[in-house]
Amino acid sequence: MTYTLEGTTGPWEVVIGLEVHAQVTSQAKLFSGAATAFGAEPNSQVSFVDAGFPGMLPVINAECIAQAVRTGLGLNAEIHLWSRFDRKNYFYADLPQGYQISQYAHPIVGQGAVEVTLADGSTKTIGITRLHLEQDAGKSLHDQHPTKSYIDLNRSGVALMEIVSEPDMRSPEEAGAYLAKLRQIMRYLGTCDGNMDEGSMRADVNVSVRRAGEGYRTRCEVKNVNSIRFVMQAVEAEARRQIEVWESGGTVEQETRLFDTARGVTRSMRSKEDAHDYRYFPDPDLPPLVLEQGWVDQLKAGLPELPDQRRARYAALGLSAYDAQVLTAERETAAFFEEVAHGRDAKAAANWVTGDYFAALNRLKRTVTDSPVSAKHLGELLDLMADGTLSGKLAKEVFEAMLEADEAPGAIVEKRGLRQVTDSSAIEAVVDEVLAKNADKVADYRSGKDKLFGFFVGQTMKAMAGKGNPALVNEVLKRRLA
Repeated sequence: MTYTLEGTTGPWEVVIGLEVHAQVTSQAKLFSGAATAFGAEPNSQVSFVDAGFPGMLPVINAECIAQAVRTGLGLNAEIHLWSRFDRKNYFYADLPQGYQISQYAHPIVGQGAVEVTLADGSTKTIGITRLHLEQDAGKSLHDQHPTKSYIDLNRSGVALMEIVSEPDMRSPEEAGAYLAKLRQIMRYLGTCDGNMDEGSMRADVNVSVRRAGEGYRTRCEVKNVNSIRFVMQAVEAEARRQIEVWESGGTVEQETRLFDTARGVTRSMRSKEDAHDYRYFPDPDLPPLVLEQGWVDQLKAGLPELPDQRRARYAALGLSAYDAQVLTAERETAAFFEEVAHGRDAKAAANWVTGDYFAALNRLKRTVTDSPVSAKHLGELLDLMADGTLSGKLAKEVFEAMLEADEAPGAIVEKRGLRQVTDSSAIEAVVDEVLAKNADKVADYRSGKDKLFGFFVGQTMKAMAGKGNPALVNEVLKRRLA
C-alpha cells in the first residue's frame, strides 16, 4: 500500500534515504592503538595521533578494514580491491587535527542491497550506494560547567562505517525496518554492536517530499538520530514541515536540521555543506588501500549464517514465518534455539522457546545472554515430554522449578516425584474410584450430557495430582463410560 501524507492541496509522497554511522567493533582505533571501550574516564583512551599532535602518522588497523569488508559482504555489496583515504577539512573544537580522515571518491565498499520485511508481511529491497570508512570526532560536553565546554577525545579516531542508502524508502515504517535490518546484519556479523543508546550506531535522515510522478525536490538532512523510533518520528515531522512550506508558497532550503525528541519537531542547525566546502584531497600520509581477492574470499568463507538464510532454513523445518522472524531477531536467540532444537522436533522446540521461555524472560526482566535456564536443560525437558515421562502440565511445573535454579529437569522430576503415570492398570483403578463417587453424573452422562466428560477427566487428573497421562486417562474414561 502506498504511504502518502495528506496536505491541504492533496497527497504528497515522502522520499527517504539514510546515512548510517556504525562504530566498528575492534579493540583499537582506525589509525592508532588506543582502546575503544565505552564508558571509560574522559580522555583516558587517547593517543598522540587521536589528539592531533604535530608529526604523528596514522597507521591503518587491519581488523577495521576486515570488519568493513565483512559488512560489505553481508550487504551483498561490491568490494573494491582499491580504495583511498582522503582528508575532509572542517573545524570543530572536538576535531583536533582540523580534518577528518575519510573516504570520498574511492570507498572500500560499493553498491549493495538489503531486503526488509514490513508489518503486512510484504518485502522491499533497499539499495546501498556505498560503505566507506572514516574516523570519528571527539565529543563536546556542554553540561559540565556553567560557562565552559569540555572536550572528551576518547571517541576521536574510533573507526566508523558510513553506510549510505539509495533514496528508496517511502514511509517511516520502511526507514525503521531498514535501520533494524542493518543493525541485525551487523550484529550477526559481529562488526558493530548496534547499541544506539551508546552512540555506536546513529543515522542521518535525508527527507524530501513530492507530488506523484514528480522528480526529486530539495531534501533536508536530520542529523544524528539515535533510535529507530526517533528516526521514524523524524521522517514524519520533517515531511510534514516541508509540505507546509511548499503549500504556503515557500521553498524548502537544503540544510542540516536536528530532531527535538521532546517536542517532536525538527529545527534548523546549519546550511548543508557540499563536497567542495570540505576541500577533500588524498591523505598524503596514507597510501591507497589495496586488497587481495584471496583475502576477501577467506573473509567471505568465514561469515556466519545471516538472518535471511537462517529464516529460510527454519521454514524448511516447518516453522511459521512468525516463529522464524522471532527466533532470528538476535544472533544469541537463534543460537539458543539451535541448541534446544538439535536432534529434536523443531516445531516443539520453537513453541517452548517463543512461549513459556520468552514469557519467563520477560517476567524476570532477563535476556537470553543471562538466561536462568540453559539451552541444554530446556532441551532435556523436551526429551522428558517426548518419551512420556512428563505431560505438558507437569513439564510446566518442572520448568518453573528450573527457573529457580538451572537444575537438570530429570533431577527435579526424581526429587519431587513428578513422573507421569503411564501404567494403564493404575489409571483404571483411579478412574473406577472417580466414577463410583459420582454415580449420579455417570447416569447423566450416559443419558446424553456429553459435556460431563471434561468433569471426569478433571476429577481423575486431580486424584492423580496431575501425573496421569492425559491420553491414557481419556482412553480409559471413554472405555469405562461407554
